[in-house]
Amino acid sequence: MSRTPLRAAIVGTGHRAQTFTRGLAARPGHRLAALCDPNPTRMAFHNGLLTAAGEPAATTWEPDRFADMLAKEDIDEVVVTTVDAEHDRYIVPALRAGCRVVTEKPMTVDAARCARILDTVKATGNSLTVAFNYRFNPVHEKVRALLAEGRIGEILSVHFEWLLDTRHGADYFRRWHREKHNSGGLMVHKSSHHFDLVNWWLADEPQEVFGYGRLAFYGRDAGERHGLRRAYERAHGAEAAADDPFALDLAANDTLRALYLDAEQDDGYLRDRNVFGGPVTIEDDMAVLVRHTRGATMTYHLTAYSPWEGYRVMFNGSAGRLELEVEESRWQAPVTRVTSNSGALHGDTAAEHAGGARLTLRPLWKPPVDIPLDAAHEAHGGGDPRMLDALFGPVDADGGSPVDPEGARHPTATERDGALALAVGLAANRCFETGRPVAVRDLVPGLVEQAGQVQAR
Repeated sequence: MSRTPLRAAIVGTGHRAQTFTRGLAARPGHRLAALCDPNPTRMAFHNGLLTAAGEPAATTWEPDRFADMLAKEDIDEVVVTTVDAEHDRYIVPALRAGCRVVTEKPMTVDAARCARILDTVKATGNSLTVAFNYRFNPVHEKVRALLAEGRIGEILSVHFEWLLDTRHGADYFRRWHREKHNSGGLMVHKSSHHFDLVNWWLADEPQEVFGYGRLAFYGRDAGERHGLRRAYERAHGAEAAADDPFALDLAANDTLRALYLDAEQDDGYLRDRNVFGGPVTIEDDMAVLVRHTRGATMTYHLTAYSPWEGYRVMFNGSAGRLELEVEESRWQAPVTRVTSNSGALHGDTAAEHAGGARLTLRPLWKPPVDIPLDAAHEAHGGGDPRMLDALFGPVDADGGSPVDPEGARHPTATERDGALALAVGLAANRCFETGRPVAVRDLVPGLVEQAGQVQAR
């Protein structure tokens, strides 16, 4: 039996919001009724996606009228995909209005905003979900299942290395992410994915963090030191950027041109700044050590200027070791054009030089075992469509369900999960400044439960 579709709103209509615009348009149980963004050109682009899918255009609203939008459009659910530092500005009033809220990761960018969101969830009792799509990657689900089955016994330590190549990694230094007050830096914006995975894999919570980080490759000073810097502010129209492998050609991609180059007239935002220019206030090389409440430690390293892209994660246990290696791109040619229809530099489609994925179980006293994998490189390893199903129900559902009925197999992340992943990144950022370890409970008081009382998620 069909039901009246839930009325949805998306606030923030940049590149990532396309996933949710298309996802909601494809599901009969939901109607994307409103868009909210300071930039009318970008909202018009998303309305074009809706009409191309046979859906009616959404109404468009400016951010300072967000509360009016919720009431006048009778909104049931809100998806937040704005600049990270703006997330709480919309999460809090949407929760207070009784809406179900889904926010892109990270949940927010500092402890004060985090506390405000947690307090609002507690006061209203309403639902907040953080869109950690990597939880829904089948490879990551397989890792969690093996660990939960006790295949390596008690987990004693984790080593996690993530490498961003000079195509994807560089992109954080062209756009608003390169200023820490907007994004929280890569420890918050990017690594919250990884910290959430480890918390989820271990069914544990972070207790103490220590780390070092620096801007070693990008930025004006490093670019000059390594002989990589060219003299231009932004790539479009700059002769010096014409053959620069670190430049982004917005005009060469229809989606990037429509979302950003054509939209500059509205707000002046530049999507193609020089990665070796300024200001850049985030780090590109970060080493972190985390101690969890049950005693397991994690060593973590993020490199944002690697010749290849992918990750390695190893779990050491009382009965053996589990090793995962994923090569999302074995190498990158020096090209500046983006061919993806969505304008993505990473995640939406498999890279031209994508490698393989290997999962190896090494039990004590026995030969290693290669675990079969259902691995993909597009749609963030298959995580995006599975996450959309979990959040909004399957595409072919008559009337749809707002949540996946198989919630145990597809566990969406709560506000607490979002806060725990955020806390590791915030603590790491503080360590970079002070050179001293940080207790998570001191950073976000009351967040961490006592050892032995951690809830499995």
